[in-house]
Amino acid sequence: MKESTGPYNPIVMDHFKHPRNMGEMENPDGMGEAQNPVCGDTMRLFIRVESDRIVDATFLTFGCSAAIASSSLTTEMIKGKTMEEALQISDEDIINALGGLPPSKVHCSILAEMAIQAAVEDYREKSRLKLPPPLSSPIEGEGI
Repeated sequence: MKESTGPYNPIVMDHFKHPRNMGEMENPDGMGEAQNPVCGDTMRLFIRVESDRIVDATFLTFGCSAAIASSSLTTEMIKGKTMEEALQISDEDIINALGGLPPSKVHCSILAEMAIQAAVEDYREKSRLKLPPPLSSPIEGEGI
């Protein structure tokens, strides 16, 4: 007798049962968190960046099977991508890569998209803080 996977297809179940890149990253270059206040699913995405390219990604997720699968697949999707390429990944791309999600679980892919955006924004904010301060320009009217 075949094991029932409920509303989930084999790709979702594989990422749920064998999540890739799960765990907190030590000293990430960027971290993004997204939460669904209705169901309580929370996704935290960590990225390591070299030369504006994501070289590593991990996640911690509190949520249902679809949330964990979406997180796992997202880490695989963003590795090797530039910041701009990662930002182009939509919730529909995540759903398609998972082979589909039940309509009631689409919010999980939306959380993943939001976590990517938050992690990239966090990386960019941290990068700005590392830049040297801009050279001061003369105040208008003082002359040089």
